[in-house]
Amino acid sequence: MKLKRTYNNNPDFQNLITLLDGELHGHYIEVQSEYDRYNQISNLNTVVIAYRDQTPVGCGCFKEINDTTVEIKRMFVKPNERGQGIASAILNELELWAKEVGFSHVILETGNKQLAAIALYQKSGYVITPNYGQYSGMESSICMKKEL
Repeated sequence: MKLKRTYNNNPDFQNLITLLDGELHGHYIEVQSEYDRYNQISNLNTVVIAYRDQTPVGCGCFKEINDTTVEIKRMFVKPNERGQGIASAILNELELWAKEVGFSHVILETGNKQLAAIALYQKSGYVITPNYGQYSGMESSICMKKEL
């Protein structure tokens, strides 16, 4: 597997995000349209794509929240590639990159039906926090944080 740092306009990232959005709409039929407006990624140069044999198999990115904190966004691994450490590798690369450019804290939001994602984040040292910002009061959201 190879990890590539890139931009949000990368066609491989766009294709993976389309798959992610389809999966999320399947899990959260009634509320996903509310979340969609918070998942827009533009003008972002902090994308990581995982490749296996030159085929894109997973992605993630981060965006700046303030001078010390970034938010992990758009984490996804193709279903047939899961369970092989790809998501962990992407997350580790995003954290390393955020630390390299001077950030000290990471936050994220995931859905309460995404048990594998929650387990991955907890295994990676994230702790559940009260829902922040736009996710306050959203029952299907789980927010987490980690110090780098």
